[in-house]
Amino acid sequence: MSNIEQYQGNLQYAVDIVLCVDATGSMFPVLDTVKSSALQFHDRLNDEMAKKGKAISQLRLKVIAFRDFGDNPSDAIEQTDFLHLPGQARDFESFVRGIDAGGGGDIPESGLEALALAINSPWETGLDRRRHVIVMFTDAPAHPLGTVGVSAQSYPAEIPRSLDDLFEQWGYARSQTAVMEQSAKRLVLFAPDLAPWSDPIAEEWDLTLHFASKAGEGLEEFEMDEIIETIANSL
Repeated sequence: MSNIEQYQGNLQYAVDIVLCVDATGSMFPVLDTVKSSALQFHDRLNDEMAKKGKAISQLRLKVIAFRDFGDNPSDAIEQTDFLHLPGQARDFESFVRGIDAGGGGDIPESGLEALALAINSPWETGLDRRRHVIVMFTDAPAHPLGTVGVSAQSYPAEIPRSLDDLFEQWGYARSQTAVMEQSAKRLVLFAPDLAPWSDPIAEEWDLTLHFASKAGEGLEEFEMDEIIETIANSL
C-alpha cells in the first residue's frame, strides 16, 4: 500500500454537533421523538459513515434546551458542555431524558438565544477534517434578539443584541467576524415557515437547510435520517 493510500484511509474526522431543542409546552407531543432520536445519534451516524468507508475519530454532542426568557428566565436555557461519545454517553443520556416540556408563555420562544449560544460553542479546531453542525428543533417563531429577558440575571451576557450581529458571528465566505469555520459549519433547521427561521435565516445564511414544521403543532415529523445523511455526505 502506498503512503497516499494509507493516508486517505486514515483521515481523522472530527464531528461536533449542537442540538438546540425547544422544550416549551407545545413541543410535548414530539419531544420524546426528538429525545429518542438524539440518543440514537451516535450509532446511526457511525453506521452511515461506515457505509461510505469513513470513520469518525471524534464525535462530540452538546445539547441546549430552551424555553422563553419572557416567561421564566430561570429555566429559559439548560445546556451541557460538549460531551464525547460514546465515552460520555451516560451523561448525555441523563441530560436528554431529563428535558421536560413545559412553560413558554406567549408564542415566540428564545430560540435565537439558543442559536447564539450554539454558534459560540468551543468548536474542535484540530484533526484533519472537521464538521460543525447546529440542529434546531422548534415549532415556534423566536423573539428578536436583545428584546425579551435581556435584564434577567440568567440572560447570557455574550449573546449578540441583534440578528445582524448574530449573522456576523455565523459568517460567510471571506468574513472577518465569523466565529465558525466556514468549511466546517452547517445549520439544519426543523422550524416553522416563519421569521426568523425561514426569512432571513434560511433564505440569507449560507450552508443552511430548512425543513418546515407547522407552527404551534409541534414538529409533525422530522427525519433524523436527513440530519445523519447531511453530516455524512458533507464529510
